[in-house]
This record gives sequence, C-alpha cells and structure tokens, in this order.
Amino acid sequence: MAKQFMKGTEAIAEAAVRGGCRFFAGYPITPQNELPEYMSRRLPEVGGVFVQGESEVSSVSMLFGASAVGVRCMTSSSSPGMSLKSEGVSALAAGQLPAVIVNVSRGGPGVGSIQAAQMDYFQVTRAMGHGGHRLIVYAPSTVQEAVDLTYKAFIKVDEYQAPMLVCPDGSIGAMMEAVELPEFRDATPKKLTTYASQCINPDKLIISTFHYTPEHSEGFNRLLEELYEGWRKNEVMVEEYEIEDAEVVVCAYGIVGRVAKDAVKQLRAEGIRAGLIRPITLFPFCMASFEKLNYEKLKGILVAELSIPAQMIEDVELATKGRAKLESLTHSGGKFIITEEVYDRLKAMAEGKEAK
Repeated sequence: MAKQFMKGTEAIAEAAVRGGCRFFAGYPITPQNELPEYMSRRLPEVGGVFVQGESEVSSVSMLFGASAVGVRCMTSSSSPGMSLKSEGVSALAAGQLPAVIVNVSRGGPGVGSIQAAQMDYFQVTRAMGHGGHRLIVYAPSTVQEAVDLTYKAFIKVDEYQAPMLVCPDGSIGAMMEAVELPEFRDATPKKLTTYASQCINPDKLIISTFHYTPEHSEGFNRLLEELYEGWRKNEVMVEEYEIEDAEVVVCAYGIVGRVAKDAVKQLRAEGIRAGLIRPITLFPFCMASFEKLNYEKLKGILVAELSIPAQMIEDVELATKGRAKLESLTHSGGKFIITEEVYDRLKAMAEGKEAK
C-alpha cells in the first residue's frame, strides 16, 4: 500500500478505524484534539459512532456500554484528562471489557504545560485507576510505530478482553511523517465471556465490577494476576541496539529513543561501544534486555526521559539490581533532550568522567 503523509494524532485515529474501532467518545484537550476531530468525520463514513461527551469522565464511561455489547471502542485524552478517566479505566478492567485508550502526553503535574512530555510514566504503568489493575502500555517513537501499535492494541484487547493504552508523547502526536496504513480488520461485534458469568450464571453475559463474596473477589484478582504474569512473559516489546558488547548504554523511550539512537550511532562511528535499550511497552517492562548486558565491562547506563523528577529510572534500577552505575538525563516543560546531550553524557561515561 502506498504511503501517506499524516499527522500523528490523525494517523492514530485512522489506524484505530482500520483496527475495527466503531465507537469513539472523547473530550477536547491539547495536544490530542486532532484525534477526536478526525474521528468525528471518519467514523460515520464506516458506519461508526462518534460522541463528544460533556467531560472526560462521561466519555470513558460510554466505553463501558459500547464494549459490553461487543463494539470495538476507543477514547483519547492528554495527561490531566487521563487522571479524570482513571476511575473508568479501572471499571473497564474490572468488567473485563476491551477498550483502547490513547494518552497524548503533556507536562505536569496539575494543568502543567501543553508541550510534549513523558511525565505520566508512573500513572500509566502503576496506577491508571485504583485496585491494582495493569494495562499493556505502548510507547511509539515514530508516527509509523504509533499506527502499528494502535492497530496491534485493538488485536490485543480482543485477545485478552482488557483495556490497553497507547501513549505517544505530544511531539509524536503533532509531527507529520510518511506512514503505511494497515488493512481493515473485521469490525463485527465480539462476543464476550466474563468471570462474573462463570460465578453467577454461565448461560448469560453478566458484567459486574462488584464481587459478592470474598471467594469471588479473590478468585477474580488471582485471574488478573495470572493475566499480567502472562503479559510479562509474552507481550514485552523492546528495541535493543548494539548492546551485546556495549560499555555504555542509554535507555530511552518515545521521541527520546530516536534522539538516543542517533547519539549511539555517532559514538559507534568514533569507536566507543555504545548501545540503546528502547522500551516499546512501558508495561510489561523489558527486564530481560538488561540481563543481556555484560556488567563486567559496562561502565554505566544513562536513563533519558522528558520528566523531572525521573520516573522510568526506577524500573531500570529494578532491572539492573545494583549491578550498574545509573545516571539520569531529564528535561520537562517543553524543553527537549537533544542528540548532543546524550552523546556528551555517554562519551563522558565511557571516558570515566563526571557528568557536567
């Protein structure tokens, strides 16, 4: 299929339509507004429904109803809006309802800034709502990858009957790149099966976020525990670049991953053995990638992210188990990490110098 030149948010929307999305509910917030705007035009063309809700809360709640009758559905927002949606996301997880949520992330905390940032890491990987539930979280570094991961998300929510998150930072949402769009998937409503039905009446579809006995409640949480362990084994996505013999490694995701890869290539050209670990799923995290490093020769790992304070570095600490020196490179509020910064920090690390 011929490539098209598309804006990130609009490419994500088109990928969702092709992935089977036929219901979208959302509410305006910068920098994701072009996504619902595109859906408002596009969904009626394929027999779908677009609703602009009166709030973020009502929008995510509408997904509960759409998903319950088997319709593939999506909502989108940006950082502070995601906080408002988190109760609904927890309800979707509890109801075993498939839905795709897109967070075009911006700065925080509070209203923060409208510029691109990666300050939602803790929220999306740890607590996207109460109750200890988890989401597969996809973090694209290009518009093409945003298309591919959105399309994949619709496949995976069907497979696991759970909500999942696509989390491009605002720069990916705003930039325009050439993309190749996927083919249309079958959008026929999907038949659901739930734990509540098994416990109460297997002959009927029962969707409930409340469990009437301690046994039912614990049984459901054990089911989720098993599901998430399966994700850790089978759903990790990561780019590993030149890490086999690396003496210095940078770990970065999203737009920063692109910047970091350029720095690694420059250092390799100069004979410095640099490598890159780029998480594509923020959860499940790429723990196994850090087991491939040669810690006897490794001089350090630089964790680069658009967040002050640093957040992903805590997962890197868990993965490395104290075996490597870790350094942090951070910006926020719309100030970007550039190739030269990553290059300088990795080179200083390779030469045993202190970071400036």
